[in-house]
Amino acid sequence: MGISYVEFEDEAGILRRYRKHANGRGLVATTAKVDPSAFVDPTAYVDPGAEVQRGAQIGPGGWIEGDAIVAERAVIGVNAHIGRRAVVGRNAVIGPYANVGTGAKVQNGARVPRETTIADGDEYRASTEDLRRLGLAA
Repeated sequence: MGISYVEFEDEAGILRRYRKHANGRGLVATTAKVDPSAFVDPTAYVDPGAEVQRGAQIGPGGWIEGDAIVAERAVIGVNAHIGRRAVVGRNAVIGPYANVGTGAKVQNGARVPRETTIADGDEYRASTEDLRRLGLAA
């Protein structure tokens, strides 16, 4: 199977090229870094400069904006949006329809509930229950 590309014009009129990721067939900008073990749903997008690390999952309709980082084994839910320069920590779970704002941070292991909005620049911390689930709290 050859590499297939799709091109889009962004809001600034710049032509952006995306390729289909081997694991899931989601659209990944040619300047984004997505680990081969990550899953990108066919209806998801990873924008230029973003990074999706080992074992992460981007669900249906998920959108990872430019320069955002989705760390190892993080899960991005259905129609969830990760803003520019946002960081989603290892093993974090972003619920369906959640919105992580520009430059916001989601702590390792945190579970962001469905339809939650994290404001630009804010930090969402893992609860004791989240940490216990990962074996990190007594």
